[in-house]
Amino acid sequence: MAKIKKIFIICGEPSGDLLAGNLTEAIKKLYPSIEISGVGGNCLAKSGCRIFYNIKELSVMGFFDVLKKLPKFLKLKKLILEKINTDKPDAIIFVDFSGFNLRLAGAINKRIPAIYYVSPQVWASRKGRVNCIKKFIAMMVVLFKFEEEFYKQQGMRSFCVGHPLVDLVKPVLGKQEFLDNYRISPSKKIIALLPGSRKQEIKLILPLMLKSARLINKTIPQTQFIIAKSPNVDTQIYQNECKKFDLDLKIAEGLTSDCLNMAEASMVCSGSATLEAAIIGKPFVIVYKTNLFNYLLYRPQIKIPYIGIVNIVAGKKIIPEFIQFGASPERIAESVINLIQNPGQASQMKENLETVKAGLGQPGAAERAAKLILDFIYP
Repeated sequence: MAKIKKIFIICGEPSGDLLAGNLTEAIKKLYPSIEISGVGGNCLAKSGCRIFYNIKELSVMGFFDVLKKLPKFLKLKKLILEKINTDKPDAIIFVDFSGFNLRLAGAINKRIPAIYYVSPQVWASRKGRVNCIKKFIAMMVVLFKFEEEFYKQQGMRSFCVGHPLVDLVKPVLGKQEFLDNYRISPSKKIIALLPGSRKQEIKLILPLMLKSARLINKTIPQTQFIIAKSPNVDTQIYQNECKKFDLDLKIAEGLTSDCLNMAEASMVCSGSATLEAAIIGKPFVIVYKTNLFNYLLYRPQIKIPYIGIVNIVAGKKIIPEFIQFGASPERIAESVINLIQNPGQASQMKENLETVKAGLGQPGAAERAAKLILDFIYP
């Protein structure tokens, strides 16, 4: 009797869960009988993966948060290693979440092939992690061409498949349906707020965005604001902040692309959401803030001039970045107002975003990744 093919897949953040689910669907289309188990969230579960640990409480932001959840991480690591011993998968796929996944790769120590999908940003900070990747990861499947070149320079097997968000980013609702569902006035300008997908960053960034929104509304009174809510975060966290502001505010859950598509301009937390905004192609600014200790700890480790992945891909600052001490409501509001009142500036930004979108590759990234991975595991 033929041995059942098995793969483990491990992710730890909502963005990783989305891409892990997308990849799992593509693998199962090519190889329907394969068994895929792993650590993930709703997206991975819906894709046909058997979840043996849900990531709902895993997301961390900064040094102290990691320390606080360290017992959970150690327990999870032990669970996965036990599962590897009992289930005997043919390979393991890591999706982003490098702080945990690279330590797990070291503990597995090449007992089964390890593939990394969605590279840690070692080219931006803590380059020493490359040594761990070279030692324990058999193949890198990356999303950007510059990442492929980076790993090849390190002597590693590396393949760029393009970015899966090219397929995944698309509005769900029609314009009128969106306006009706959220009671949005067609006569007012819409500004979208994307404060992140983790509870900790939302608590820091949403108040900053709302203060900026209040200033925008003073200059352009005919404005309304819609917050793109993460399905992974309790609605009460958003409502607690919103009730402090006398603004025309709405909250839309799980409709990030729709919010960006409907908006005249957006404020977007640094992260994968900036790529989503680039694919939609509407003007936006990047906002990011963490607690002071984390900023002082991690900022010196960043060796590139930009924090936004859109600017990194473009190779220049095409989107304004408002980070930490530079993220004042006054500066953010001024930049958004300029985008709304200066059509030439907005038009130039849209042209630059088209170039970035073209650089993300053709549709079908997950399918290309799935074929590469399956061909590597089962030659």
